[in-house]
Amino acid sequence: MKLPELNIGRFTARIPLVQGGMSVRVSTSSLASAVAECGGIGTIGGSGIPIGELQEDIRRAKRMTRGIVAVNIMFAIRQFMETVKASIEAGVDMIVTGAGFSRDVFKIGKDHDVPIVSIVSSPEFGKLAERCGADAIVVEAKEAGGHLGTDRPLRELFPEIRKVVKKVPLIAAGGITDGYEIAEMVGRYGADGVQMATRFVLTKECDVPDSFKNAYRNARKEDIFLMHSPVGLPGRAIRNRFLNRLFRGESVYDGECKRNCLKSCDHTFCIIDRLDMSREGDTEEGLVFAGENVWKIKDVPTVRELIDRLVAEAESVYAPAPA
Repeated sequence: MKLPELNIGRFTARIPLVQGGMSVRVSTSSLASAVAECGGIGTIGGSGIPIGELQEDIRRAKRMTRGIVAVNIMFAIRQFMETVKASIEAGVDMIVTGAGFSRDVFKIGKDHDVPIVSIVSSPEFGKLAERCGADAIVVEAKEAGGHLGTDRPLRELFPEIRKVVKKVPLIAAGGITDGYEIAEMVGRYGADGVQMATRFVLTKECDVPDSFKNAYRNARKEDIFLMHSPVGLPGRAIRNRFLNRLFRGESVYDGECKRNCLKSCDHTFCIIDRLDMSREGDTEEGLVFAGENVWKIKDVPTVRELIDRLVAEAESVYAPAPA
């Protein structure tokens, strides 16, 4: 059976699929525009890069597709509101935000007719986001990569938030790797759509270096670990030389903070520098964020090939959730 469309504000995605925004230049216009062109929602990671560079990447994505292009902006960054406004000025279609909560961002979205999508990890924040004016809500569970707001699995957490969020689309995120899981979340659990990030790193259009993609392809289940991030949240990453030193309690301090990019940071190390290192090819001393199920993914298709496969798998088993 055909999957339903995903409606967020004034936009309709033909496929109920959001490509998760991965910051520090992991998901850029190349990936986001390819996903948008296939009928999903493509998302640029908007944190950890200069605002001017982000604006140009948004404009580039909008030139490459007529589809829906979003930007993900962490509330934890010091220039959160400036980045939101600059993204809207550059012509982004919607804003996705998590790693904290802003009430003010909803008014800005309404004033500019730009939908605001909140990432939450608890029923309390789900209710708050809906009450404050979110146009859609992403439920991100512990299986996700990067910074995490919960230690609870998706299939336990999602139904609780589904019970309290009634008026806006609710999107399931965390550990989803294939179309059968898309059908499960939309059909059995009543999600309006799913968000997938880790799966899209292993596509040809994701322009991280081969060493980064190989870290994903070579990861074993036992290589995926939680670490403490200077942001103040746990983060899920692939174990490497840097994390081994961190776990042994060795100092990984890399000097006085030069970026001042976060509202709160314990600066045991510079997380942006470490993410940048892996993005530039040093996946042993850099930090490689990834989802819990990255070990299941081995191939590197084009975005079109991947989305066609995901849709075929999902529609082969999908049945609508009971009313």
